[in-house]
Amino acid sequence: MSQPVPPVPSPRRNPVAAFFVGLWDVMNFTRRLILNLLFFGLLFLFVVVFLFAVGSGGVKPLQERTTLVLAPEGSLVEQYSTDPATRALARALGDKRAEEVQLRDLLRALKAAKDDRRIERVLLDVDDLQPSGFASLRELARALAELRAAGKQIVAFSQGAGQAQYLLAAQADEVYLDPMGGLLLEGLGRYRQYYRQGLQEKLGVDVHLFRVGEYKSAAEPYILDAASKEAKEADLYWMGDIWQRYLDDIAKARKLEPGQIAAGIDTLPDGVAAAGGDLAKFALQQKLVDGLKTREEVEALLAERGVADEDSEYGFRSVDLAGYLLQLDAHPQLGKRKQVAVVVAAGEISGGEQPAGKVGGESTSELLREARDDDNVKAVVLRVDSPGGEVFASEQIRREVVALKQAGKPVVVSMGDLAASGGYWISMNADRIYADASTISGSIGIFGLVPNITRGLDKIGVHTDGVGTTRFAGAFDVSRPLDPDVGRVIQSVIDKGYADFTGKVASARGKSVEEIDAVGRGRVWSGAQAKERGLVDELGGLDAAIADAAARAKLGTPDDYRVRYIEHRVTPLEQFVGGFAGSRVGAAWLKDSDFARALLAKAMPETEAQLRFVENALQDRDGTPVKALAYCFCGL
Repeated sequence: MSQPVPPVPSPRRNPVAAFFVGLWDVMNFTRRLILNLLFFGLLFLFVVVFLFAVGSGGVKPLQERTTLVLAPEGSLVEQYSTDPATRALARALGDKRAEEVQLRDLLRALKAAKDDRRIERVLLDVDDLQPSGFASLRELARALAELRAAGKQIVAFSQGAGQAQYLLAAQADEVYLDPMGGLLLEGLGRYRQYYRQGLQEKLGVDVHLFRVGEYKSAAEPYILDAASKEAKEADLYWMGDIWQRYLDDIAKARKLEPGQIAAGIDTLPDGVAAAGGDLAKFALQQKLVDGLKTREEVEALLAERGVADEDSEYGFRSVDLAGYLLQLDAHPQLGKRKQVAVVVAAGEISGGEQPAGKVGGESTSELLREARDDDNVKAVVLRVDSPGGEVFASEQIRREVVALKQAGKPVVVSMGDLAASGGYWISMNADRIYADASTISGSIGIFGLVPNITRGLDKIGVHTDGVGTTRFAGAFDVSRPLDPDVGRVIQSVIDKGYADFTGKVASARGKSVEEIDAVGRGRVWSGAQAKERGLVDELGGLDAAIADAAARAKLGTPDDYRVRYIEHRVTPLEQFVGGFAGSRVGAAWLKDSDFARALLAKAMPETEAQLRFVENALQDRDGTPVKALAYCFCGL
């Protein structure tokens, strides 16, 4: 029988070690306590938000005699360039730099309000709307005119709209301008900076331009000190067409003569002087507005005409754009299985995966493939608003359009403000191409831009030298002089790219290469001019393109099919954060949260200028030293 082993006494702990061990235990306990408090605090906050949402009973019913207040702020876009969480955070923190308004949302609200008996009238304030072009504005103007024709009164107010925003305000029954405001129509202008002297003479940077087409002026600022004769000729031609159409649209809405408006611009100095320098009074004299009233006076007027409501920020029964869209979304048409899918290609065309607001050779192709593989999708509308970009990425997307047609699904292109160069490349093979008369299109051409900094380095005493196994090893290095034979290689690539472009357009449009070359060579056209030259089939907006696609797929009336936008899917986390930030409790918490502000500042995307696109294209060569670009610096 074994004897029990007596316990071994634990060694006596050193007092110093015991102190530090105890201190560590206290710190560890405190750490766990703080984390637990933070966890349960956030959990409690989320539960409060959830209960608030449930207790609110969802969207409150819209009352009769409601005024729809349309006061959009930010850039007018085809597609949001940020995710829902970022947008909700920006709104909660009052960051207006990130504000964007989707064209489709405004059109949907106006279309619904036309037949909505609960909407009595519309208050329109577009001072803070930043449009990107006249095609989208004219589409909105048509929707406003249709709403007005349906018997819904539209009252517009402005504290100082620009001429682009005024195109929308002019559609109203009554246009009021603040007495201290101003409104000037000045015409369209397109001016750019030219860098040849600064680059070549000051910095010693030589820029080599390779292109096909004397009108392909995208990169002229890097090799000239002023616009070429061809660039001025082409720009004035399409801009003059768009401007005359603008005058016609304003004159029709205001019951004036286009010549009368043009005369007011030509005699602007005398007219303003006669009005005592009062721009608001001058606008009234020109009959561009119906009266001079403050915002408070306009709101009081609408309160008299509508239903006064002390709880409303406007003083009358109203619903804003976001609230009205919630009303429309409360009854989605999910039961319709047959679909017309809309894929948006907005922004510069680059290779690979690109976020919303840009066009990626891989990512946009993936969206088109999704439409092809979905049996519920019977037709596709490709909405294009792009200045173009990389040729290969454009070709990837064009191939997917062809694949859709081969799968028996009609494809109709709807051009927005801009569908030029690479933007036209991805459009050309559609069954039908729609554009607004003021769309900027064409620019069928290719260019390559190669900077060389050898002379600049020489100025600071830096020289490049080394060896290579062949005469062309390292020949594309921008710190070495450009060999003329290398220039021949690049020009051959550009020539081939232009031949591909014109050949594919000729095949897609049923024309000869010579006919396409005659309207190509980099020249830009308005939508109306493009139609006259066979580059566009019909003049019309997105609704017309959708109706055409549905008719080609034999889907019946609009009540028989559903329109669905195919876009990048939002992650569950983005949905949750967006929902939380969009709630009243979440917005109130984020508004006072320094942490949230720092998080937003880091998450917000930076605005990329056109030079950034060129820089990225030069850096990202995908294993090839030469990359052809089909890009158009032709926006207004």
